Formats: sequence, C-alpha cells, structure tokens
Amino acid sequence: MTVEVYQNIYQHEILLPGNPLRAVNSYIILSNDRNLVIDTGFNSRECKDVFMEGIENLGVDLNKTDILITHLHSDHSGLAADLSKKGINVYAGKIDGKLINEMAEDEYWQRFHEYARIFDLEKDKVSFNNHPGYRYCPKEYIEFESLEEGDLLDIGDYCLEVVDIPGHTPGHIGLYDRNHRIFFCGDHILDKITPNISFWGFGQDILSVYFNSLKKVEKYDIDYLFTAHRNIVRDHKKRIRELFEHHEARLNEILEIIKEKKMTVRDIASKMHWSLRYNSWEEFPSAQKWFASGEAMSHLEHLTLIGKVKRSNENGILYYEEVKWD
Repeated sequence: MTVEVYQNIYQHEILLPGNPLRAVNSYIILSNDRNLVIDTGFNSRECKDVFMEGIENLGVDLNKTDILITHLHSDHSGLAADLSKKGINVYAGKIDGKLINEMAEDEYWQRFHEYARIFDLEKDKVSFNNHPGYRYCPKEYIEFESLEEGDLLDIGDYCLEVVDIPGHTPGHIGLYDRNHRIFFCGDHILDKITPNISFWGFGQDILSVYFNSLKKVEKYDIDYLFTAHRNIVRDHKKRIRELFEHHEARLNEILEIIKEKKMTVRDIASKMHWSLRYNSWEEFPSAQKWFASGEAMSHLEHLTLIGKVKRSNENGILYYEEVKWD
C-alpha cells in the first residue's frame, strides 16, 4: 500500500513475511529533479516485488532516484546492493554503511557464536543461520555515499539535514527538514512498539547512547515524525517520554529478577515480559531469543556501568547479580 502522507511524500508499506514487525514503511519523496527513497525492505523476492510495485505505481524514474538507508538492519538495507548494481546512488551513515558491507561477509556473523556462549544461549541450540539479519541482508559490497551529521540533501521543496541518532544501531541516522518540521526517524522512535536496543559490544553503554539520542530529538520542532514501522507520530515529545518510562521499567524489572541470585543473560531474558504471542520462552523462535537476549544484555551492561549490577564470567558464560549495599 502506498499513500501520500505529506506533500510529494509517499509512505510505501513493504510487507515482511513471517516477521513480527509485519511491514517496514519505506518513504518516497518525489520532485521534478531528483527523487529519494528511504529504506528498502528485506533482500528477498517478496520484498523486491512489493518495493518495485510501489516505484512503478508512482511512475518513479529510478535513473533520477537516490536511495537512503537509515540504518544497517536488513529490513531497511536488504535491497541496497541490488539497487546499487543498477547504478542507483545509495546513501548511508558512515558507521552503519561500513557495518552493512561487513555483514556481507560470514566473518561478521561468526561473533554470534561468541554471543551464544556468553549469553548462555547454547542451551537453546540457537544459530545465526535463521536470524533475519543474516538471511535478508545485502550479500555484496556496496559503494555507499557516506553521510555525516549536518550534511544536507535537497529534494524538491525539502532541505533534509542528516542527524546522527545512534542507539538502535551504532550509526543510525535520521533526516530533518526544519522548515516543514518533519523528521524521518527510521527505527529510532516507533509508535505502539518499542525499538529493540541490543548489545553492540563492551566498548560503550549503548542504552545511554540511545537515551542521549532521544533527548536530542526531543528538542526538535517536529509536526510529523515519519517512523519505519506502524504509525506516524504527531507528538514526538509524548512518545519519547513513554520510551523513557518503558526502559526505566525494564531496568527495574531486571533488578527484581536478579534480586535473590546471579543469573545468565538468557535466563534473565526468559523471565522478562515480552509483548509477543508466545506463552513461554521455549516457544520463542530462535530469532526472538536473540533479540530478547540482546536487549537484556544492553540493559544489564547499563546497570553494570552505573554500579547497580556486577558481572562475572564462569567458564565463558556471563552471570549478573545485583550489587548489595550495606
């Protein structure tokens, strides 16, 4: 389904078969000179067909069209390599663009073996082979045109400013038009559902990074926040407050879970509340166990770095327990 959501801006819903997200909102901005398409859907035949259907229905000339990828996840970047091979210019942030190209190599995904071990997911016999990030990501190197904070893209009447909003991924970017008060935010802020904030290594507190990005966007004057999933947000400040409340509840939930004993990431995640249709952890598909454990880990590391939780390593498996104060 493709609908005009603002003057010369179309929201194109690309279905994600078999995925809880259901669909990704790709945005198409039309002008007499250059067009811009924001995000693409999975690297799959189904997504490619729907993507091209939207392009054709609007009469978009791909020879006059650029693609922008807000972040590395495969539901956003999946078709980037295929489109690049057609001679289409593809924009991405410098950090996530580099990571997208690394994802095309199996070496990138080998780290999931290490994560399965330290998260204690080996007991669930999970594999990255059925992870949607692996299955549907671009499989070839892409010559991205890298974007940085403050870069401007002029598309018709719109002057789109690149804004760094890391957290959901290390190099997530958004686009802001100050005059029209519109913001394309990818997965940074979503309505009804909450962005997954996962673990990206021990070098940074990614949850704090995400919080700082939320505070950054909160200061902007925005009438329309164009999200990549579900609904357009009209009151971004209210939604940001709700996201902060959600993560505060998550942190308190984890502290309550580990109140009596130290536990592994997997066991903590299995006791957390998830808005999914499954009745138990055992029913979770492998991909959902990855997502849940990654989000639990980002919160646990945040609690560790602020001194509320301590981490230990036993035979290569991480354990977390609450810090007791006398």
